[in-house]
Amino acid sequence: MPHLFIRGISVDQTKEISTQLVKDLARLCDCGEDNFTLEVLNSTFVFDKNEVPAYPFIEVKWFDRGKAVQNQFAGIVSNHVQSLGVPEVEVAFTAFLEADYYLNGKSFAD
Repeated sequence: MPHLFIRGISVDQTKEISTQLVKDLARLCDCGEDNFTLEVLNSTFVFDKNEVPAYPFIEVKWFDRGKAVQNQFAGIVSNHVQSLGVPEVEVAFTAFLEADYYLNGKSFAD
């Protein structure tokens, strides 16, 4: 955790930015690089009976770290994606409560 679900950016593009992106995010979140998961989703987008290109959208699922860290996190992700020549990217966050998150049947709140 954090887990980034990546749409609209290819696996190769994600690989290109993955190392430095995770280093920068780990530094910001004060956690190990091995806590991060980058998952590239292969989705098909349809509009008006046609397949259309996917819009770059990164969904972050994590434990809340406060608005200041969230803002910086979104900026880091955006900068790395835009370094690929992608003009726009959206980043959205979903925060888990520790009491509602389990590892091997044990709540993180315990």
